[in-house]
Amino acid sequence: MIEITTSPVLLYDGVCGFCNKSVQRILRYDKRKTMFFAALQSDYGKSILTRHPELAGIDSMVLVEPLEFAYLERVYVRSDALLRVAGYLGGPWKLALAAYIIPRSVRDYLYDQFAKRRYRWFGKYDTCLLPPPEVRARFLDLG
Repeated sequence: MIEITTSPVLLYDGVCGFCNKSVQRILRYDKRKTMFFAALQSDYGKSILTRHPELAGIDSMVLVEPLEFAYLERVYVRSDALLRVAGYLGGPWKLALAAYIIPRSVRDYLYDQFAKRRYRWFGKYDTCLLPPPEVRARFLDLG
């Protein structure tokens, strides 16, 4: 069953070592504790990709933010998703928002260059990692 949430959901590459470490870091600094997570490879992640055909072939961080109207959502990818997460975390992370002055095409090019090398630099798992029990409720569709 696909869950509906009124909180932001971060889709990430569940087999990527860097992506998994990034989610752990977000969990550590998320004072509001309202963000949820799902692997792109999960049923929830696939349902988002299906609902948003513009995301076809995307291999990027995707932030899904619900809109005030029932069942509507906005998706952010690549550097926009990264910056939205920084804004959500607040505190010193908000300093990253200065990157909005850099044109999106440049930010996304740099993001894509890093993403191409992430498995080589940080490793790749055979399966998505299971989160620790104390935060497992914030991960959608672990099945």
